[in-house]
Amino acid sequence: MFLNIQLDPPWHSFELFQCVLSLDPREISTSLCNSPPPEALESNEKTEVIEEAFPGMFMDTPEDERTKLISCLGAFRQFWSSLSQDSHEQCIQWIVRFVHSQHSPKRISFLYDCLAMAVETGLLPPRMVCESLINSDTLEWERTQLWALTFTLIRKIIGGVDYKGVRDLLKVMLEKISTIPNTVSSAVVQQLLAAKEVVAYILERNACLLPAYFAVTEIRKLYPEGKLPHWLLGNLVSDFVDTFRPTARINSICGRCSLLPVVNNSGAMCNSWKLDPTTLRFPLKGLLPYDKDLFEPQTALLRYVLEQPYSRDMVCNMLGLNKQTLNIAQIQLQDWSLHLTLLTSLTSTSSAAQCWRTSWWILWCMPWNGLRLKRSLMMVEPVSFCGSISPASSFSLCSFSLRVFLIWSCHSIKRFLQQSLRNKSLQMNDYKIALLCNAYSTNSECFTLPMGVLVETIYGNGNMRIPLPGTNCMASGSITPLPMNLLDSLTVHAKMSLIHSIATRVIKLAHAKSSVALAPALVETYSRLLVYMEIESLGIKGFISQLLPTVFRSHAWGILHTLLEMFSYRMHHIQPHYRVQLLSHLHSLAAVPQTNQNQLHLCVESTALRLITALGSSEVQPQFTRFLSDPKTVLSAESEELNRALILTLARATHVTDFFTGSDSIQGTWCKDILQTIMSFTPHNWASHTLSSFPAPLQAFFKQNNVPQESRFNLKKNVEEEYRKWKSMTTESDIITHFSVQRSPPLFLCLLWKMLLDTDHINQIGYRVLERIGARALVAHVRTFADFLVYEFSTSAGGQQLNKCIEILNDMVWKYNIVTLDRLILCLAMRSHEGNEAQVCYFIIQLLLLKPNDFRNRVSDFVKENSPEHWLQNDWHTKHMNYHKKYPEKLYFEGLAEQVNPPVQIQPQYLPIYFGNVCLRFLPVFDIVIHRFLELLPVSKSLETLLDHLGGLYKFHDRPVTYLYNTLHYYEGHLRERTNLKRKLVHAIIGSLKDNRPLGWCLSDTYLKFAMNAREENPWIPDDTYYCKLIGRLVDTMAGKSPGPFPNCDWRFNEFPNPAAHALHVTCVELMALAVPGKDVGNALLDVVLKSQPLVPRENITAWMNAIGLIITALPEPYWIVLHDRIVSVINSPSLTSETDWVGYPFQLFDFTACHQSYSEMSCSYTLALAHAVWHHSSIGQLSLIPKFLTEVLIPIVKTEFQLLYVYHLVGPFLQRFQQERTRCMIEIGVAFYEMLLNADRYSSHLNYMDPICDFLYHVKYMFTGDSVKDQVEKIICNLRPALKLRLRFITHITKMEPAAVAQQPLSSGSPAQQPSQVPVNVALPVTQ
Repeated sequence: MFLNIQLDPPWHSFELFQCVLSLDPREISTSLCNSPPPEALESNEKTEVIEEAFPGMFMDTPEDERTKLISCLGAFRQFWSSLSQDSHEQCIQWIVRFVHSQHSPKRISFLYDCLAMAVETGLLPPRMVCESLINSDTLEWERTQLWALTFTLIRKIIGGVDYKGVRDLLKVMLEKISTIPNTVSSAVVQQLLAAKEVVAYILERNACLLPAYFAVTEIRKLYPEGKLPHWLLGNLVSDFVDTFRPTARINSICGRCSLLPVVNNSGAMCNSWKLDPTTLRFPLKGLLPYDKDLFEPQTALLRYVLEQPYSRDMVCNMLGLNKQTLNIAQIQLQDWSLHLTLLTSLTSTSSAAQCWRTSWWILWCMPWNGLRLKRSLMMVEPVSFCGSISPASSFSLCSFSLRVFLIWSCHSIKRFLQQSLRNKSLQMNDYKIALLCNAYSTNSECFTLPMGVLVETIYGNGNMRIPLPGTNCMASGSITPLPMNLLDSLTVHAKMSLIHSIATRVIKLAHAKSSVALAPALVETYSRLLVYMEIESLGIKGFISQLLPTVFRSHAWGILHTLLEMFSYRMHHIQPHYRVQLLSHLHSLAAVPQTNQNQLHLCVESTALRLITALGSSEVQPQFTRFLSDPKTVLSAESEELNRALILTLARATHVTDFFTGSDSIQGTWCKDILQTIMSFTPHNWASHTLSSFPAPLQAFFKQNNVPQESRFNLKKNVEEEYRKWKSMTTESDIITHFSVQRSPPLFLCLLWKMLLDTDHINQIGYRVLERIGARALVAHVRTFADFLVYEFSTSAGGQQLNKCIEILNDMVWKYNIVTLDRLILCLAMRSHEGNEAQVCYFIIQLLLLKPNDFRNRVSDFVKENSPEHWLQNDWHTKHMNYHKKYPEKLYFEGLAEQVNPPVQIQPQYLPIYFGNVCLRFLPVFDIVIHRFLELLPVSKSLETLLDHLGGLYKFHDRPVTYLYNTLHYYEGHLRERTNLKRKLVHAIIGSLKDNRPLGWCLSDTYLKFAMNAREENPWIPDDTYYCKLIGRLVDTMAGKSPGPFPNCDWRFNEFPNPAAHALHVTCVELMALAVPGKDVGNALLDVVLKSQPLVPRENITAWMNAIGLIITALPEPYWIVLHDRIVSVINSPSLTSETDWVGYPFQLFDFTACHQSYSEMSCSYTLALAHAVWHHSSIGQLSLIPKFLTEVLIPIVKTEFQLLYVYHLVGPFLQRFQQERTRCMIEIGVAFYEMLLNADRYSSHLNYMDPICDFLYHVKYMFTGDSVKDQVEKIICNLRPALKLRLRFITHITKMEPAAVAQQPLSSGSPAQQPSQVPVNVALPVTQ
């Protein structure tokens, strides 16, 4: 029987409180002055003595307990108010330390009750109390009673802690719990569970003490993937983490690990393929429980990329490697690369081509990896004995390595080599030269003989001379280059020795200013050596950075002309930064006075034009952004034609990559400064039919920067006035000075035209003026002459007068050699004529090209007698010379000099011509001409005629399929209804290569059979089987199927660097060439996987989706925009709109992998996976249409929870790219997510998956948008139902929720995963932020 005795108030305890709270002697003295009287303390001591003598026999009534607490609290409040604000935290820590020093559970409990009351009455801040308690060093699991009482107190007051404080407390609690060993006595488990109850309360979704996203982040930091949580927490933590698996799924791309890029494709260099350089994992945002395969190193992806030729830039982009500044982490990563490449090389299924590709990657890594790589490669060193492995080889590396190793190990090979070395006469058709070079490349004495034979063969005999095209141009006598199979057989060291020898000789001759040109064999061999990536430092890098500048400084103009010809006609797969660097060199070169001579100036401008027009669409932006600080270096200060060509390339590139999609202005874009600089250098306008094809921001720019043009009437008037001066002036020197001076109007070619029209001849003074004007200034005269011609032909009476005009014009080109055909056509094609004058301009171009036989004969003979496969030829020089003898190039007005009276005897010094002629120079001009004709509908028939007669030239185009792809893509709108012209264009360009390419190299057999012969009134409409076979062709190519769908070739000299890039482009060309609307083609491509197709294997479905994504994103907008319609159709389907149509778990419905593997195909999951594949390959320009799609199309129709979750699944995985590449779109999407939630909240009576929705929105906030959307979404959140408002209050910083409002919405089903039993929640506790 317990005694119930009322005791005096606990003054002693209060005194102890005061002693603890005293922070300095002055405060102690102050507190003692206010202490209770001594008799009260004495009474209290007696009471405690009685309690201690009879423990457990005395009980206070609840009223007495409360009286004690109130008494203590009142005295403590008086003391607390006397403390400074800075002392509060230290004071509470002293209190906690005092409490933890007690041994009486009752006393500890009483003191904790005092703290709890102080918190509940607002005297003490709850966060400060909780942090002091949990961070105490004396809080240890071994003191089980203190542990239980402490966590009980925390559980009681933590509801008042702000959410960031709760997050910090949770972190410390988890760390405290982790100190409990795995084995403890069962007697203490119950008391230890008090900590679990606090954690459970914090994790309780309905309590909303903090964003659950914070909690899972802290848990995943302590317990990452694969690490089990502490046993005390049991399933509590794992179940809570599992509730975030839907959020992780929302942020994951379906089948991401199966998606593969096409190396050197425009989408391959985006952020979609980034990997962590230390782990090779995807860079996932947030510590969410993503699927296991996303946490794995993506070695398969990296290995696939490494196996592709010319993949080095993409690998560096994927891994964030920088060749110039490699750090230790990157070198460690290259060990990964080495491991993968060696694995590839030593696999029995690896082809020789794969081994060749991986070998140069290893060699590139070698300089930075040092001895570690070399030691790793010692096991395969014997392979180097027989040099490079030709990609055309068919034997496997394993058998090859075995044979080489056996030969190497055999002593007889050594005797054989020594005997061969003693034999001083080595034949070029003998394999001994290669063997000796490879075996003795590090032995200078033995190496001299075989290398000397190679060098002597291509240098030529010192006394033998052969003529080159033109006059007064002689070269060393060797004309047969080293064959590719010999160069392939040389080791890297031998190749480097050979190319170094050639470069050294060229530099030596440049310094000596030798009058004898380089031997044709040397030039051709040097060109072939530049194709080897493994010798890049001495190859193309040395060519651009060292050889060209050295030759220029030496004023060796003949060698400079030779190097530019090599770059124009012989080099393949040159990295874009080298090409733009050369373009910058050429613009600098054009301003040098010494280059102001006809042949060199023509060569410089022709090379620059090739460089500009050949820039890939994905190369333009990254290369030109390198020069934004000084754009003048990559622009021409004088040539309007080159700057116009650059603008056309810019327009095409931004169209194909969809850079300006969703934008109306160039403000803030990388090309603004470039365009403004061009307009300051060469102000000009564009014809309306050309401007209409430009992306909208470029159109707006040129409309705002309109340049007044000289009227045709004024031009005619000025020409007549100058012509009168010509006829009236009598002194030859005055005439020459007046018409050739730099400030005179550029009208002299117009005057020559008038002379021929009036008198049918030109006197000698005309020739002298032309000679004095100079090549650079003459370009302006050609430009004005082009405008004058249009005026003359427009006003011509027709009949005999028109024929006379045509005859004179052709004489100026072919008889008098006043202007070259390619230069005149380029100027005509680049003028900005409108309406009838534009048609007249194109009529003049057609007449120049087709009316006389001069050019047609040249084209016909050149196409008939030559092959574009120069690397397989040994007799190119012979054919080249025969052609120039038949059709000599005259670049110094030789025809005019012969025709004037009296004739002028000239012997101009020609620079060496090894490869070029008017036909090859005309090719980039022809590219521009075709585009100009496509822009003007009335001249379509003229274009077809041009293609019929001159289309064969595309046999020598270095990028025919790419040109065709760009043309069909850029002019998709113009060609949409002109199916016959589109078919003619494809037939002319692809058909030109029919004699040099095997069957099946480009267009499919089905297309060739049906589409090429279809009539315009009865076009061929392909069926589903056609599209399946076309997609399957790309799938098989990317899978490395052997034999592949396309014939084997040497990719070093191919237009595309690898089979997948070739397959992708030819597939896109074929699809765009169909006489079918783009919308129908796009839908047919989607149906390949969205409909049941017998030709599509189930087990490989993601590869097919990957191929569709690659193809459809490489097509114009009408082809891929149909995906939006499919998405709308799915969102409006009964499975997402009806609550009864699908009664299961929505995240299973959207799980493509699970649905596919279980044969439970759902349209929504397939469409989701396909949309992810398409958007994963999309450019940021294409993705930038998503915000508009969400706001204008989806927001009005999203009304159910399933629809909302589906949209989140669609767009969620791509927020990371928007954040990195287009922040504006990310913000728009973030707001749209809340607007959709508001719709679903209004139209749904009950929301079953609020927690995944809110978790996702918190992920978006903390990983992407931050507070950038706070102002917009606060208004939306305030209009949501109370349960959502409660969960999202940390986004809007709402400080308190009304209990009555919270109770209106049932909260029991707020989480998709079943929650463990939780302690009761008092939601009425105030929450201060």
